[in-house]
Amino acid sequence: MMLAGGCAVGPNYRRPAAPTPQVFKEPPPEGWKQAQPNAGAIRGKWWEIYNDPQLNALEEQVSISNQNVLAAAAQYREARDAVRIARSGLFPTATTSPAVTNQRTPATLTNQPKAAYQTTYDLPVDVSYQADVWGSIRRNLTASYANAQASAADLENARLSFQAELAEFYFELHGLDGDTDLLQRTVKVYEEYLKLTQDRFELGVASGADVAQAKTQLDTTRAQLIDLGVQRTQFEHAIAILIGKPPADLSIPAMVLKTPPPAVPIGVPSALLERRPDIAASERQVVAANEQIGIAKAAFFPSLLLSATGGFESASFSTWLSWPSRFWAVGPQVAETLFDAGKRHAQLDLERAAYDATVANYRQTVLTAFQQVEDNLAALRILEQEADAEDAAVADAEESLAISTDQYKQGIATYLQVITAQAFALQDEKAAVDILTRRMTASVLLIEALGGGWDASQLPTRTEILANSK
Repeated sequence: MMLAGGCAVGPNYRRPAAPTPQVFKEPPPEGWKQAQPNAGAIRGKWWEIYNDPQLNALEEQVSISNQNVLAAAAQYREARDAVRIARSGLFPTATTSPAVTNQRTPATLTNQPKAAYQTTYDLPVDVSYQADVWGSIRRNLTASYANAQASAADLENARLSFQAELAEFYFELHGLDGDTDLLQRTVKVYEEYLKLTQDRFELGVASGADVAQAKTQLDTTRAQLIDLGVQRTQFEHAIAILIGKPPADLSIPAMVLKTPPPAVPIGVPSALLERRPDIAASERQVVAANEQIGIAKAAFFPSLLLSATGGFESASFSTWLSWPSRFWAVGPQVAETLFDAGKRHAQLDLERAAYDATVANYRQTVLTAFQQVEDNLAALRILEQEADAEDAAVADAEESLAISTDQYKQGIATYLQVITAQAFALQDEKAAVDILTRRMTASVLLIEALGGGWDASQLPTRTEILANSK
């Protein structure tokens, strides 16, 4: 038993270095600030930053009813149970196998005139203990803890991913509501223009071509308006699936997006390593791979098994559990592989290669995280500038349309000029609506890239893993 506290062989774990910039290349949009580590960072329910009760209600259902999140939760429970299995290796194993055996011995073996019959009553108890001299059991337990933490981080990453996807679909759906509102207003305006051309045609100051052009433009816009319904229903159905409901059970009222995205606390780059659940999961996988190297090294050393057997054995039921019927045996056993044709060396090389792979995956995950943050910071900055330019274009297009309409009414411009001005006005107004939608979805993707409201301190501890496994 004293040997069980021997030194563990193999490498001690150190978190791999990862490429981390001092500052983000892309500055935050105007009015935002780059907070110090965790200062002003989003906490918990990140979607509440949008101050939208309907979105809040939908997001709350993702953790409860999304089937992919529930599957990830079940996988985390599996990982917790694997910890209990690995932990059992630290303790002795006791087994018993009571038996009542009737035995017939042939006369040919006993040199007796007839066969001999005997009943044996056995009650053995076997105790064995694998002494963890080289630390392989402890390393296996540490690897199991790390895998459980990685699974917990995977669960949080799945939850964050589907919550962000829901928010993205939600804003895209309401972006279509904005397009619908614009086209509905445009149809009403085009109906007035059609009435204008018909009146002028009846007065003989406009041609039938003007009426035909006005009808064409009106019907085309009506068709575009109807077509938006296809995309909207698809987004609504997708949101229903994300909250674990059939599409028929969800209906989202129309709403036009009007306000720009809220400011998001960015934080310094180094804080990103603690805020992303996928980074945490990847780092915990490195821990598990490191422990496997130690386990492979321990295989080069002899294993020590301590075993003891005791119990009662008798040929008579009445004396079965009596003191004279007792028996026992105890002793250690040492096992060592003398020749395996290089199997253990190959296993050690395999685990080292697997460790190198997890380190590379970890660093790639970190790099991808920084890319996603930079991408969405750039998108928000550029889209903000584009929105300002597009607002100016909308104003110019409306002014141009007003001038062309007045000139047409006065008979100094053709209806083609009016249609052209109308097309530009509609194009610019739709672009303004779509830019706002893109800004909202980019802000969601930025929050997702920053880890939502999660950080590594929420990973379950060893005590919590064991407590939750019971």
